[in-house]
Amino acid sequence: MRCPFCGHEDTQVKDSRPTEDGASIRRRRHCTGCGARFTTFERVQLRELVVVKKDGVRAPFDREKLQRSIAIAVRKRPVEPERIERLVNSIQRRLESLGEPEVPSQVIGEMVMDSLASLDPVAYVRFASVYRNFREAKDFEDFVGKLGSDRAED
Repeated sequence: MRCPFCGHEDTQVKDSRPTEDGASIRRRRHCTGCGARFTTFERVQLRELVVVKKDGVRAPFDREKLQRSIAIAVRKRPVEPERIERLVNSIQRRLESLGEPEVPSQVIGEMVMDSLASLDPVAYVRFASVYRNFREAKDFEDFVGKLGSDRAED
């Protein structure tokens, strides 16, 4: 592992332990070149996923992009970062378990929508406004009205 501070290629692992959710391993490392200490995380990746976007463009699945999108939706909401991490882990595992190397972006978007609906209603509406491309206030009204009627039926 290359040192992020000096670029030296010889670093030593000083401590390893699983993260709280058990989905990755946290490693404390020491650079033999500059003496800096830093942390890395290792995750199991079952398969390489490719996202097929609406326009047909294919791109590698980017876990950080998914995490950023969800973080934007829950910004200034009472949602702990650990819950976001668990949600991202869950979505990634579900995508990998589909058994398909290529996943339409709509599938990912719907998984995020379903997850946010149960996590935080405001984050759900925020994400939906971008994902469903709301153009005017009426789009919000219609969506929130449908959301209210869906909850009344439960």
